Amino acid sequence: MKEEEVAASDDEVIDGEVKKKKKKKKKKKAAVVLIPETNPDSGIDLTTTNRVPTHRGLAEGVQCDSFCKMGQTWPPTKTVETFYPPGQSGPIGEIMEHPLEHNRYRITSEEKRADERLNADLYRKLRIASECHRQVRKWAQSWIKPGIKLADMCELIENKNRELVGEAGLIAGIGFPTGCSLDHVAAHYTPNSGDETRLEYNNVMKIDFGTQIDGRIIDCAWTVAFDPKFDPLLAAAKAATNEGVKVAGIDVRLCDIGEAVQEVMESYEVEIDGTVFPVKCCRNLQGHSIAPYQIHGGKSVPIVKGGETTKMEEGEVYAIETFGSTGRGYVMEDMECSHFAKNFDCPHIPLRMPASKKLLNHINKTFGTLPFCRRWLERDDGGSFATNQNNGKQSRYLGALKNLVDVGVVQNYPPLVDVKGSYVAQYEHTILLRPTCKEVLSRGDDF
Repeated sequence: MKEEEVAASDDEVIDGEVKKKKKKKKKKKAAVVLIPETNPDSGIDLTTTNRVPTHRGLAEGVQCDSFCKMGQTWPPTKTVETFYPPGQSGPIGEIMEHPLEHNRYRITSEEKRADERLNADLYRKLRIASECHRQVRKWAQSWIKPGIKLADMCELIENKNRELVGEAGLIAGIGFPTGCSLDHVAAHYTPNSGDETRLEYNNVMKIDFGTQIDGRIIDCAWTVAFDPKFDPLLAAAKAATNEGVKVAGIDVRLCDIGEAVQEVMESYEVEIDGTVFPVKCCRNLQGHSIAPYQIHGGKSVPIVKGGETTKMEEGEVYAIETFGSTGRGYVMEDMECSHFAKNFDCPHIPLRMPASKKLLNHINKTFGTLPFCRRWLERDDGGSFATNQNNGKQSRYLGALKNLVDVGVVQNYPPLVDVKGSYVAQYEHTILLRPTCKEVLSRGDDF
């Protein structure tokens, strides 16, 4: 049939006249967006409709898409701040009373309530950063599974973190690199470029990442495991962290928190392949206070008996984190370093190498004193699209980075490891010591 005949067959003859039929417009199919990090080699499938956690270590019955009730999409794509416009308090975390008898008056004190109203904007930023963390981690909990490449996993988590917080350079973005330490590695591991490590069924992985708004950092972590034999180890770290959160508060001595944490942690044991291991606290790892643009704010929260007798104070923010190990319970630096940060109190140090000056300038404008990793330096945006667009990539920077570390401008943070063959679990929450109460900012229905 010729083209003319085909066209004529679509018309209609009415009273001897040819009328043109109105053609129904066909709905266009939604385009499939291919994300570079989700290539088949990554082992990550983001097309899955799964909305329940794929791993152990979380609360029973938790749904990864619970945030959709507030109007968020699945997967989450809207910035969290759109749900909490200026003037709103933000999503309030878990509220707990401060311990110690002399703090009882705080709950009903009108003077303390007035102090809180003066800090409403600060609380809002912390709560929005916390909600961002919850949504990112719950989305990740739906697709993390054995076989995925850790480098691709971290990129996806970080990109979603940037998206939901509304990345704006130092104003809002990632608090620190995504840690994904495996087995005997307790902390400070994230893949460098070229690292092909994949998650396996018998791994115990600690996922630790942060979100920040105006330098107010939310630091929160949980442990991923698939084999039920690790359940007691994960339960020990989770219970110990919850105990640390419970006993923390205004005027509480830091050493008392460590003693309470150790008592809970070391009441557990775990049987692995026929051998029973007592769960030990990693005694040289600890929680910490958090200051603006300073992830370690100056005070340390021990997880064993002893330590500082310094007291917690009103208005402070703390990361309460615990590490339970089947090994010796003591970590050392090992492996290739990936985490770095400019020293917070670094004085001016003259630099001779032009490459070091160039890299330091990039660090100052992109990260400030927030931690960063080598992967970020090698991105087209150099770690922040808002700051550098696609002109931030650093090349041949390793010599300059080493020089900045050597002269004391930048601090390196190598992975911290227990004895090989052991397993370490971690859980962590960020708490705010408000004048009237204690708010567990990062608490979710997942842990």
